[in-house]
Amino acid sequence: MTDTNLSHGSPETPLETPPEELGGEITLDQQVALRRAASRLAGEFDGLYGAETIERFLTTSYDEFAGRATVVTFLPLLAERFARQRLHALARVEKLHDDGRPVVLFLCTHNAGRSQMALGFLTHHVGDRAVAWSGGSEPGTEVNPAAVAAMGERGIDISGEFPKPWTDEVVRAADVVITMGCGDACPIFPGKDYRDWDVADPAGHDVAAVREIRDDVERRVLALLGELQLLDPAEARA
Repeated sequence: MTDTNLSHGSPETPLETPPEELGGEITLDQQVALRRAASRLAGEFDGLYGAETIERFLTTSYDEFAGRATVVTFLPLLAERFARQRLHALARVEKLHDDGRPVVLFLCTHNAGRSQMALGFLTHHVGDRAVAWSGGSEPGTEVNPAAVAAMGERGIDISGEFPKPWTDEVVRAADVVITMGCGDACPIFPGKDYRDWDVADPAGHDVAAVREIRDDVERRVLALLGELQLLDPAEARA
């Protein structure tokens, strides 16, 4: 379903949601940042979704992070990035946009270690030939520093990622859903291709211990990419 009430005349699309209804305290600078984010999203999704839908996704995304953020400066940016992902997912679910690329969703408990490493490896090995998303049933506050360091040793930077929850539209848009340790909390939708990976949790471990987990995750990602015919057989067995 497509909205038609997009606003294009102003460089900043006003947010109708009162600041007091957004999670936590919101500063004037954050209000300005959210208006600018709404304007950018309106331009990106022009013809697909209108101002009301974009605002709803932006404000609910903001609320997801506001209650557990330790650094509030970047809340509008995180909300914009998460809202963008969710809107892309919704467009796929509603068959308003499909570029033909397979979508792989990695889920774990805190979206701070295993799922973030898997996302990093998939993107590293196939680039934009596939779409990689990740989420958690109980998102943490930051990506595990040991996981960031271990991935950095392989030349893969996941420091810009952030723990986020899964949402219905993101799960429904995925072609393959990989679960890692979230158990009954992981979402189940009929007809989805689910794979459960028994991967150790890197939480509480140092970089030396996380290296073994990292390598296990990469082997599994390579095998999946081979199965999806995104790598040749030799690469998939590497």
